[in-house]
Amino acid sequence: MNDYLWSIQRYFSTGMQVKLLRVFRKIHRTTGAFLFIFFFVISISGLLLGWKKNSGGIILPKSAKGSSTVLNEWISLDSLKKNAFLVLKDSLGPTFSNELDRIDVRPDKGIVKFVFTNHYQEIQLDGATGELLQIHTRRSDFIEDVHDGSFLDFYFKTVGEPFKLFYTSVAGLALFVFTVTGFWLWYGPIAIRNQKKRSV
Repeated sequence: MNDYLWSIQRYFSTGMQVKLLRVFRKIHRTTGAFLFIFFFVISISGLLLGWKKNSGGIILPKSAKGSSTVLNEWISLDSLKKNAFLVLKDSLGPTFSNELDRIDVRPDKGIVKFVFTNHYQEIQLDGATGELLQIHTRRSDFIEDVHDGSFLDFYFKTVGEPFKLFYTSVAGLALFVFTVTGFWLWYGPIAIRNQKKRSV
């Protein structure tokens, strides 16, 4: 590693390294200023997602406990789905879409979770009886959509997730630029000092 860095150091003259250092410092500062909001949102949402399972049910709803963990005692998945749709309509009203994103079957808990495409509500039913165990808002899903930019696609109902692609591309490229320029801002002065010592 040291030999590789020294070969880079020898390739550039001291004057060139100083100019490069100034350019990288300007890029680093400008990128940070323009993309402050991006990085702020990504850092806070990432922190919350990291803690979602340890939030006491605030970010990610806790899984309830069903009456049976034996699958052959459960009612059919189709019946459970119909029950979930009835619960959604009765508890939250007809304005909440019943378009499913996924059905999460938890045999070890004896429950089935229904997660929807067009809102952040989660319905948990007892797998054996079909009874409602709980309804909660999946704040973790909203935070995840904010984290990767797809909440704009969700809000504007876009096709192909263009906002998410733009958001993640900008954030990824900016992080790459920050890494490269940040490394050189650290290593550049060291390289210049070493080169000056060797030239004495």
